[in-house]
Amino acid sequence: MPGVDTKFVKYEVKDRVAWVTLNRPEAMNALSQGLLADLGTVFREVGRDDDVLVVILTGEGGRAFSAGGDLKEMAARQAEQVATGAPRTIGPPDGAISNPFDAVGKCRKPVIAAIDGYCLAGGFELAICCDIRVASRKSVFGLPDSRRSILAWPGLINLPRMIPLAEALRIALTGSPISSERAYQIGVIQEIAAGRDEVMKMAQGIAEEILLGAPLAMQEIKRLVKEGVEMTIPQAEMLREILSAQLARSEDALEGPRAFAEKRTG
Repeated sequence: MPGVDTKFVKYEVKDRVAWVTLNRPEAMNALSQGLLADLGTVFREVGRDDDVLVVILTGEGGRAFSAGGDLKEMAARQAEQVATGAPRTIGPPDGAISNPFDAVGKCRKPVIAAIDGYCLAGGFELAICCDIRVASRKSVFGLPDSRRSILAWPGLINLPRMIPLAEALRIALTGSPISSERAYQIGVIQEIAAGRDEVMKMAQGIAEEILLGAPLAMQEIKRLVKEGVEMTIPQAEMLREILSAQLARSEDALEGPRAFAEKRTG
């Protein structure tokens, strides 16, 4: 893995698809400080790696995509704060948890979450930051943060922009988990698969469909959709004109018509 050596996140590139795997299966891939730091490192490499056009994010072990923040680590940190008289903080003291979320959410390349098992709290929020989500039928989703007197971040900011407001409020206020079937019904996930192997095949299939498009166009489509949804229609149209003009000057714009004329896929 050129340029990246991490303990808690696996990174492998196959046929222009990066497989990023949360790798703390013994802890249900809980988001420890070490894992979050590694995730940020890996996604920075994803941004630099020109051989990567699509990313699939998943969890090791088959029990959980991620069960959320590492509560044991958090409790130990809070106990140390009490013992030393330092100001108490609920989340990571240096804001480390936000950086990997940003790294995933703002990755310019399409990111697919392949979910199998528990997808809760920070793990659910990590999945929310991805662009497309597929899950196994046994998967469970939820934001139990309210029961721990914690305010979620992407769960309270991003999720209400993705699904009906009342559904987002129900998930956030009750803290109760929902099934993969319910998640599919309200638009949290886009596909349900029977089991883990099928989830990975489904994610790979979506990645291969994305790879049929021109790489730069895919990145600009993602940018326009994600930024445009927060804009007025005239502002989004202006951004579209700017991105379209930039794209027209690229090699991708020349290759597309050539590939069509020569009956090639790219």
